[in-house]
Amino acid sequence: MRALWLLWPLECFYRVVTRYRRKRLQQSAEPLPLPVIVVGNVAVGGTGKTPLVIALVRWLQSQGYKPGVISRGYGGQAPTYPYVVKANASAELVGDEPLLIARSTGCPVVVGPDRVADVRALQAQFDCDIVVSDDGLQHYRLHRDIEIAVIDGVRGFGNGHCLPVGPLREPENRLDEVDLIVVNGDSTLSLTRSHCEMRLEPGKLKNLKTGKTLAAGDLIVEQIDQQGGGRVHAVAGIGNPKRFFTTLVELGLTPIPHVFPDHYAYTERDLRFEGELPLVMTEKDAVKCAPFASDAMWSLPVQAALPASFYTSLERKLKKLSEDKG
Repeated sequence: MRALWLLWPLECFYRVVTRYRRKRLQQSAEPLPLPVIVVGNVAVGGTGKTPLVIALVRWLQSQGYKPGVISRGYGGQAPTYPYVVKANASAELVGDEPLLIARSTGCPVVVGPDRVADVRALQAQFDCDIVVSDDGLQHYRLHRDIEIAVIDGVRGFGNGHCLPVGPLREPENRLDEVDLIVVNGDSTLSLTRSHCEMRLEPGKLKNLKTGKTLAAGDLIVEQIDQQGGGRVHAVAGIGNPKRFFTTLVELGLTPIPHVFPDHYAYTERDLRFEGELPLVMTEKDAVKCAPFASDAMWSLPVQAALPASFYTSLERKLKKLSEDKG
């Protein structure tokens, strides 16, 4: 604890630099030809942004919009940027999250470090009428029309300090400026702003090799009971792996946890564990492991469930945005 306080001057310096950088970049940000919705957070680590982006894109599609998605493409090494994500691309090329979004929604996805260039690439190559940015709340060169901040209901804001003392990219009061706040899961956070709660609802397990789907209970009966204890090897290379393991327990499984870094580039050797047990992983991990999958590998898809009030508020903001630009 004492060591953290010794870093306090660095936190003060970080806050000053962050504030100056934001002001400078916002002044140079130019309005874009397409409206932009940014989904991001103020803390490092996973908060559930990608499932929310997928749910948001699907809702926009159901409302008659033609959305496109931009993303940094962490973990990918494309030959050039901006780079268009195709459904048959490899995660090593475009990153795991953009690939999952493209496959789950069928909408155009462009990756690259320059979000402004990514938007222009979407406009030039696709018939999009709105853009969703997966992360990018702090990418202030990107003009945005609507900001949605996602908070992990369990981890919240950590110790409340900015980097390097705490987990915050920006002070908590940054949330006073966003349009919508989404809290992922149950929370005891005391927020000064109204917010809505998001739940990640698990679907059926999907076999990476065959595409077969099974409910968790059926997997227990079919492949696990003879081994005893409902045990499975559980692999998670995401920002908050504990949430995934907890979900497996809630489904009646007994996970043997194997934690990997976020955006980890798996090899077949990484997944050789003792015992002939099924192996269950997240969808984000599955897009990277499918090329060398065995019959024992399964993924657990999750879907973001949001209250009707979230979409009502978003619809109201989009309508006002259209009126202001019209």
